[in-house]
Amino acid sequence: MDTHGKHDNVKLPYFDHLLGLLNRQDSAVTTSFGRHVHWGYWQRPEQAALTGADFAEAAENLSAQVCSAANIQDRQAVLDVGCGFGGTVAHLNERYTGMDLTGLNIDERQLQRAREIIRPLPGNRIDFQQGNACRLPFPDHSFDVVLAVECIFHFPDRKQFFQEAYRVLKPGGFLALSDFVPSRWLHPVTRIKLPAWRFYGQCNLAYSADDYRRLAAECGFSFHTARNITKNTLPTYSYLRRLAVRHRIGNQNAMFETLAAEVLSRSGLLHYQIYGLQKQ
Repeated sequence: MDTHGKHDNVKLPYFDHLLGLLNRQDSAVTTSFGRHVHWGYWQRPEQAALTGADFAEAAENLSAQVCSAANIQDRQAVLDVGCGFGGTVAHLNERYTGMDLTGLNIDERQLQRAREIIRPLPGNRIDFQQGNACRLPFPDHSFDVVLAVECIFHFPDRKQFFQEAYRVLKPGGFLALSDFVPSRWLHPVTRIKLPAWRFYGQCNLAYSADDYRRLAAECGFSFHTARNITKNTLPTYSYLRRLAVRHRIGNQNAMFETLAAEVLSRSGLLHYQIYGLQKQ
């Protein structure tokens, strides 16, 4: 949840808050969000323990689910756009060999932490670069895989990102992403302009499943995977509430936006979706 806009206009209040807690070396926050900064995935959500270690494992599992949609294999070049603290890059570094791994983010603060905590294992290469998701600073046909884990709703233009991903992918390469996608019932409501609380930064949740299919076709991608994993992510909300109580986090914007996402998700109006697309 971490890439949008211009380099000099990064407004992510939740990252300001999170980085403050990490700098104070808060153990619970470091365990939960020191590596990944996204929702969790539980294979059996009814058995979620809702501890820091449990959530950290679930966040790791979510990265694994997106990577699975990208058909990742050894000896590939992978670009993780909106890489946060480099958790997905670290995930790949620990599970594959001969990898050329690049993390891109608009926020240099996040990249600084990623460089400090992640080191390439023998045979792998890791690079973290500051850059814009809609103006990727890489040559054509540079990567086998492009990933965007829970961040595309921050991008100013999904079509421009898809075009850029297509450009930098090798023929037959994969684009995999996760996003909050409105149902057909909710979709018209998402286009109504509401008050901008924006604790999570500027988010565009008005992109439907049909929009994604049209966009993929326009940009030259074929659908390989489309999975609704909403139910597997729901324990995230219960865990965030526990963490907020523990740290006495009373930010009204944070509470309202998180609660709204939970209500819509539990009611089936907002879907947490994973898409895997292949460059034709």
